[in-house]
Amino acid sequence: MQFRVVAFAALLLAACSQNDPVAKVAAPPPVQPQAEAALQKDPLLSAVGIGVSDLAKSTDFYVNVMGMEKIRSYKLSYMDEEVLGYPDAESFIVLMHWTDGSPRTYKDLPIKIVTRVKDPVALAAKIKAAGYEVTREPQPSEAVGGAIVGFAKDPDGYTLELLPLRQTTPPATAPATPN
Repeated sequence: MQFRVVAFAALLLAACSQNDPVAKVAAPPPVQPQAEAALQKDPLLSAVGIGVSDLAKSTDFYVNVMGMEKIRSYKLSYMDEEVLGYPDAESFIVLMHWTDGSPRTYKDLPIKIVTRVKDPVALAAKIKAAGYEVTREPQPSEAVGGAIVGFAKDPDGYTLELLPLRQTTPPATAPATPN
């Protein structure tokens, strides 16, 4: 909302300046495309929001235990939100806590948050050391072809699936064609 007000004010100021012969407004320099900037993936899941019973406690867990960063905070008339993500993330988790007095159920809902990290075993140990439950130690699972899978619980009992980072595979090279 605040961004819209600022953007509208900037547009209004620019329009008024164009009609005022006294006003001298320099045109912005042409936008140069950045060679290294890649287009955003399409489609892209931007964020998923989950209700939390204690916003400060959940924010602390996801930042200090899970290793995410706080991106932005919102204080709305009916809820407070914290937007969190891993460094260089393309998608985010939004922690939402309603402040309007409406009845909410936050605990042990059937929600699973899947995360990929360099070392799921170390993350599971960190979760346990912080006093939270690890329901399955990260280990190979025959049910998913031997991939390492672990499970834990966040402060509200949401399931966290702990997976290792995906292995990057080099692009396949086309066979040389004879001339």
